Amino acid sequence: MDQKLQAVIDGLASNGFVVIPQWLDDELRDALRGELLVRREELTRAGIGREGDHQQRLDVRNDNTLWLDGLSLQQQRYLALMDELRLAINRSLFLGLNDYECHFAHYPKGHFYQKHLDAFRGRSNRVVSAVTYLNAWWPAGAGGELALYDSHDQLLGKVDPAPGTLVCFLSEEFPHEVLPAGDDRYSIAGWFRRDAHPLA
Repeated sequence: MDQKLQAVIDGLASNGFVVIPQWLDDELRDALRGELLVRREELTRAGIGREGDHQQRLDVRNDNTLWLDGLSLQQQRYLALMDELRLAINRSLFLGLNDYECHFAHYPKGHFYQKHLDAFRGRSNRVVSAVTYLNAWWPAGAGGELALYDSHDQLLGKVDPAPGTLVCFLSEEFPHEVLPAGDDRYSIAGWFRRDAHPLA
């Protein structure tokens, strides 16, 4: 198995979270960021809550997002890479992941996302969260870190949005937040899901 895939599996199995530097090669990272920039006018203000509870709360979250549609070559390459990861996780950890959804995210300077959980136990199909950073570089001290907490609200660590880095963690287990960005911060945020499909 590829070393990076194995590192994700080992990290999830032992800690419930893992950080993989240079998950994306420079070419794919830059192509994805380039598409995000070209389509910037299509991004919309993100909200919180799902379905009937969905609302915009700029005091909680003020990033802009655009769901991937798989139409561009770079999106297809990225989605194939993440599907390879999904299959590897299933083979080793038996999580039964059968879907992956993701969106581009842009945090302009000063923007943030307060502490939250991606899934509430027993109330969501999101099992593993995955964030990939698309900036070509990130200046020291520019903020925008992903801060991860344990179930007792103790800080586990902060992850800089370093170019091409992947962060994976169990969606129900780790509250997290995006600290205010000191520069334009670009990423793809996604979730490996376990959805119940009716019998055909």
